[in-house]
Amino acid sequence: MKRLKALKKLSFLFISLILTVSCSNDDDDAPEFIPETIVELAEATPSLSNLVAALKRANLVNTLNGTEEFTVFAPTNNAFTAFLTANNFASLEDVPVDLLTQVLLNHVIAGEFASTALATGYISTSATKAGTDLNLSMFVDTSSGVTLNGVSSVDTPNIDATNGIIHIVDAVIGLPNIVDHAVANPNLTSLVGALTTGGNTTFTDLLSIPGDYTVFAPINDAFTAFTNPNTNDLNDILSNHVVAGVTAVSSGLTNSYVKTAATFGATTNNLSLYINTDDGVTLNGVSSVAIPDIIASNGVIHAVDAVIDIPTVVTFATADPTFATLVSALTTLTPATDFVATLSTPNGTDPAPFTVFAPTNDAFSAITVPEESVLTQVLLHHVIGGMNVTSGDLNNPGDTPAPSLEGDNLTVTLPGTGNNIADLTDGSGVSDIGIVVVDVQAGNGVIHVINKVAIPNLTN
Repeated sequence: MKRLKALKKLSFLFISLILTVSCSNDDDDAPEFIPETIVELAEATPSLSNLVAALKRANLVNTLNGTEEFTVFAPTNNAFTAFLTANNFASLEDVPVDLLTQVLLNHVIAGEFASTALATGYISTSATKAGTDLNLSMFVDTSSGVTLNGVSSVDTPNIDATNGIIHIVDAVIGLPNIVDHAVANPNLTSLVGALTTGGNTTFTDLLSIPGDYTVFAPINDAFTAFTNPNTNDLNDILSNHVVAGVTAVSSGLTNSYVKTAATFGATTNNLSLYINTDDGVTLNGVSSVAIPDIIASNGVIHAVDAVIDIPTVVTFATADPTFATLVSALTTLTPATDFVATLSTPNGTDPAPFTVFAPTNDAFSAITVPEESVLTQVLLHHVIGGMNVTSGDLNNPGDTPAPSLEGDNLTVTLPGTGNNIADLTDGSGVSDIGIVVVDVQAGNGVIHVINKVAIPNLTN
């Protein structure tokens, strides 16, 4: 490697000597100039003159002439010409400086990486998503040479500088949006195909516009394994992988519910997605994040190992450990009643949709769980059939009564007392049951979390 570096520097010395002799005329005593830094090497390479001009306009010369080591993917003059034409710029001077700066930084990687050190996968560039300190991701494909974000290939690798290394590339690497990243990664071809199936570009259009999106992107194997057992609409399924309005990186994820772009039936009620971070990141208990934090100009992608189907109320009950005792009550403790099958009934099929008041583990621990026949009636008392009652549907202020599947009414009162969002009165007349989480929206109903077990009138 040291011998290779020496030979490369001698070649630049030879070029410099020629330039010195041709320009000095009779001044044989002029000091020779040996290009060594990244910028000096670029200045000594005629095919990179546009890059040098761009670096000067973006005030990045000092950065790349310093002591910090960088890897620079250097577009040729022809690459810059093509970039300007494609983006309707007459010259470099027409490119806004802030945009030009980020585009250039998208070609700069912290640290020195020879071509042999690059592997297929994601690296972070020095460019950032607008308004954040999140560095944009770059997909490197080394299956045939070195290709960057699927749009630019390394023509001349490994030009060593004292403060890093240059790889000359044949195209300017634009700031990638979510769709660009999906298209560039061969492990996401099934997702891209699904996004555009039948000529449908709804999602590609949406995920190409500026904004903030978090996309949980199933890899090819996930699509291969997915059989769509409930024959849900593909567009709805894809929507259920998109969270609009936020760039949620993995370090900021917690055990919580978020809203996806999918909706309940023909309403504007967005479906919920349960995120669990107890062991990695899992989604609705069925899909795990395999590759986190692929940063795009308009959001972030997390590649996942399974397609996230439209959830039922059972999906959330089984995914959220807060409901572990409830799940046990619905299954192990009541074997004579198939609660799971009932609560998995598709929307629009009797008795769906459901409104479920789901007691937490702590709520169950505060009571003595009764024998099966009574427990069955207690569980039925937590479910309203044929209605998807969200918090926005309640009388506020006031009471909203509805009959449970057990037969007795449940009554929701707004506003709630203390820390309760709302209060719930059960069939036995207990009125201090607190609704502490509302509107966990599934595809066949909605869940509201309560802090006490509701008891029906067991004497009627």
